Amino acid sequence: MDLSNLAPQEGAKTRDDFRRGRGHGSGNGKTAGKGHKGQKARSGAPRPGFEGGQMPLFRRIPKRGFKCRNTKDIVAINVSDLEKFEDGATVTVEALKELGIVKNSRDGVKILGNGELSRKLTVSVDAASKTAIEKIEAAGGKFEVI
Repeated sequence: MDLSNLAPQEGAKTRDDFRRGRGHGSGNGKTAGKGHKGQKARSGAPRPGFEGGQMPLFRRIPKRGFKCRNTKDIVAINVSDLEKFEDGATVTVEALKELGIVKNSRDGVKILGNGELSRKLTVSVDAASKTAIEKIEAAGGKFEVI
């Protein structure tokens, strides 16, 4: 066995651009792969999920809650997490990712006021709570909204 002998498994390589119903010479004429008679052989066959008149699964299962499609997935971090930065540093979303504080910012980063801050930082993120802004400014830094 070597690389020159490798081949895909039988039936694994199928093409999607095959022209069905183009005569017997094409190898898929007459019934065009639909078999003989029956509901699925006719035009207008039932939609996906149709169960022959039985109450469909998606209608039998109870629906719970509501998912707002306009919601934002904001990552929250605390003021105490900013202690990892050097004194006088600029804190941005990219800088937070580099230090591993934020893994995926998705729709934004918000700083919450939990913990203490002893370093003078320039914080530039999407949002912050009032207490977080007060603690940043009390330490001699400043906060900017992106």
